[in-house]
Amino acid sequence: MSDARAGRRAAAAVRRAARAEWGPLLRTVRSALAARRLRAVPLTLAAVCLTLFFHFVQNQSWGYHLVGSIGWVQAAEPVWVTLLRTPLSLFVPALDLPVWGALAQILVVFGIAEICLGRRRTMLVAYAATLAGTLYARFSLWLGSGPPFGLPDADRYVIDSGPSAAVVGLAVAVCWRYRARFTCVGVAVAMLVEVAFIKNNLAGKEHVAAVAVVLALCVAGDLWRPRKPRDPQRVRGRDRE
Repeated sequence: MSDARAGRRAAAAVRRAARAEWGPLLRTVRSALAARRLRAVPLTLAAVCLTLFFHFVQNQSWGYHLVGSIGWVQAAEPVWVTLLRTPLSLFVPALDLPVWGALAQILVVFGIAEICLGRRRTMLVAYAATLAGTLYARFSLWLGSGPPFGLPDADRYVIDSGPSAAVVGLAVAVCWRYRARFTCVGVAVAMLVEVAFIKNNLAGKEHVAAVAVVLALCVAGDLWRPRKPRDPQRVRGRDRE
């Protein structure tokens, strides 16, 4: 009997922790979708359609090099070419991963971010995270193949595309915005574990770079955000006390 009571208490504690962690975020997403349905996420739907379009064109004999010329990024290319291609590279599925993975990431994470952060901020965070990973590739190649930050020279020619860095960055930004601290830390730790034990390659290190840059932007945004003015009536009430 005591074991059952302890189990119920543990389950109740888990539910309270989950509500505290994800409750405000889930309420925001649920209310937006209930009120506007798919009209709440037009940017996300456009991103899904664009990714599907690039996937279709990329798999045609006539479209493979076309997509490569506008959406593939390589560290061996000039910086100005990288900067021009980076926005579209976000929507070009990686060649070594199934397209449904990219679509699922965009639909879920971009959708939540669009509702919680707004369209403009979602695109800014997504681009900042993607650009951070792309530029980090050049930095790590400059360092050489030594651990923990360097990469071998062969990665200079790796095709770098896909939404994964943007997805990781948006997940961190949403968690920071809604104070889902444990989830935010979990995403950051997962990226570090990925590099340390699973995928110590260009993609894994780009994900870490994306997390670091977005966290820095979140901290800077909190520091620079103007504080709300104090309520004069509340101040006078405290003075009377």
